[in-house]
Amino acid sequence: MKNIVMIYGILCLFAVSKVAKSAEVMTKIFMAGDSTMSIKHVKDYPEMGWGVPFSYFFDETVTVENRAENGRSTKTFISDGLWQGIIEELSPGDHVIIQFGHNDQSKHKVDRYTAPVEFKKNLTLFINQTKNKNATPILMTPITRRYFSEDGKIKDTHPIYADLVKEVANETKVTFIDMEKVTQAYFQALGDEQSALRFMHIKANLHPNYPNGIKDNTHLNALGAREVAQLVLAELRKINHSLIKVLRTPDAKHLKYSY
Repeated sequence: MKNIVMIYGILCLFAVSKVAKSAEVMTKIFMAGDSTMSIKHVKDYPEMGWGVPFSYFFDETVTVENRAENGRSTKTFISDGLWQGIIEELSPGDHVIIQFGHNDQSKHKVDRYTAPVEFKKNLTLFINQTKNKNATPILMTPITRRYFSEDGKIKDTHPIYADLVKEVANETKVTFIDMEKVTQAYFQALGDEQSALRFMHIKANLHPNYPNGIKDNTHLNALGAREVAQLVLAELRKINHSLIKVLRTPDAKHLKYSY
């Protein structure tokens, strides 16, 4: 009889703990952006969007929904139904990270090109609809492309569009992170040779996905994605953003070991 009572008590404790766990406030972070943020197919490896390592920074009360897609501009993010998908799932207390510009500025790609006036209108729409759902937008300029000038300085690679992101952030009074300037400074400090190790630079016959090699100064590899994700986190720390309160804590067992 005692054993039965003990087992019953254990089961009750387990049930209570499960209820308590499910009662925790669950937060979703939606990510709206392009290939520099997105999850990749195996055929694209080792290319990686910074949203992938970023998603592992948070504790079990947070779910990161990375809805960024390769080749998307604000225009195609809307026309392809990706933005609507976020809005339909968005709940009060959620966050939406919005980062566009790479593809919006591509005049030679008519399907994705977004004129500056329309670009600003689309970003404002994203922010207003997020606020209407009692969720919190975080607006970012696109990360820099790795283009060095002859004098060794990284060029501004999103003229007009980066400035428009700042304008929208000021007008709508939302959290803003200037990731173009942050990444420019970071890769500038690394220099030409070391910064190349963070992007998709692979010589021929070294990787089965790129038999002819690749030299891509827009897209990050795994190292670059992790470091850019860390830069985003550092910026959130600087402004003491509420997401800092839901970061994962180190495993005590892991901390016993030194490497």
